[in-house]
Amino acid sequence: QVQLVESGGGLVQAGDSLRLSCAASGRTFSIYTAAWFRQAPGKEREFVARISQSGANVNYADSMKGRFAISRDNAKNTVYLQMDSLKPEDTAVYYCAARWGASTLTSAREYDVWGQGTQVTVSS
Repeated sequence: QVQLVESGGGLVQAGDSLRLSCAASGRTFSIYTAAWFRQAPGKEREFVARISQSGANVNYADSMKGRFAISRDNAKNTVYLQMDSLKPEDTAVYYCAARWGASTLTSAREYDVWGQGTQVTVSS
């Protein structure tokens, strides 16, 4: 099983950009579907974006379409989340998650490998 470590979070102003990284170690990461989720204080963990094993297929939560972009570099065992035009409501802990094999699932309970999370705070 892979282990995941996120990085790249921080404090930014509204309208700024951030790129989160998720580095995987352990077994071959290219056999895992990967995703990003986020959790704001007092709220449930919500789906952000998902990427297929090869990176050819992606999907996003409606509120992130056009602002966020998920990608992966299997040679580096890393998944990225580029976040542009950030809003205060994007403030949350962002988690990288993975699931063995191909999957189009976007529910957090369907992913069994998780990173520790990275805090993103967007000030107005």
